[in-house]
Amino acid sequence: MKEKILIVDDEKEICELLEIYLRNDGYVVETAYDGEEALEKIKADPPDAMILDIMLEGMDGFSLCQKIRENYFFPILMLTSKIDFGDKILGLTVGADDYMTKPFNPLEVVARVKTQLRRSGQYNQGIGGAEDEISIRGLVINKREHKCTLNEKPLSLTPIEFEIVWYLCEHLGEVVSSEALFEAIWREKYMDNNNTVMAHIGRIREKMNDSGRHARYIKTVWGVGYVIEK
Repeated sequence: MKEKILIVDDEKEICELLEIYLRNDGYVVETAYDGEEALEKIKADPPDAMILDIMLEGMDGFSLCQKIRENYFFPILMLTSKIDFGDKILGLTVGADDYMTKPFNPLEVVARVKTQLRRSGQYNQGIGGAEDEISIRGLVINKREHKCTLNEKPLSLTPIEFEIVWYLCEHLGEVVSSEALFEAIWREKYMDNNNTVMAHIGRIREKMNDSGRHARYIKTVWGVGYVIEK
C-alpha cells in the first residue's frame, strides 16, 4: 500500500508544488489549508507523515502539532518562512520531527520525508533480535518491539525520541556529546548552535516526569553532553 502524506499549508501554490513532487515519487497526497481541516482529515484517516506550515490562519502550526501529538505519532516535518531559531526549538519541543525554512528545494523536502518514513517504519514494525532489550532502574526499552516503559507504564515516544533513548541506553555510562547524538540519530552533519538535541531531550524528560535539575535518568554533563548512568 502506498504511503500517504498530508500537506498542511494555507499557500495553495506550496501545496501544489509539493504534491507534484511527492506524487511523482509514488506517494498518495492529501492537502489541507488550515488546522481544523487537517484535524478532520487526520481523524478520518491518519496519514503516514505530515508536512506542516507554521504560519496558518486560525490555529497555528505549533498549536496544531501539539494537539496532534496528544493521540498520533506519525512524523511531522515543519515548514516556515521565518528564519528564527527560536521557532525551530519551539517546533521540536511541541513534537515536530524535522524543520525546514522557506524557500526550500522540493527534492530536499521529499528526501527528508523519506528519512522520517523509514525511521517510522522501523519504529512500528520492530527490528533486531529478541536480545535487544535494556533495563535500567525501571526503564525498559525493547528495540525489537519498539516499546519503552518506565516503572511498567508505557512511554509514548515518537520514533526519534525512541532512537535517542535507545542510543543513550546502548552507551550506558558514557557521556554522549550533542554532536555525536545528532549525527547518529539524524544522520546529518552537526552545525554549531544546533539545539535540536536539547529540545528533544527536554521533551523526553517531560514524558518521563524527570525534567528537574536532578534528573534520575538522562543527565546533562554541562559543556559535554548527556548520559544515562549505570
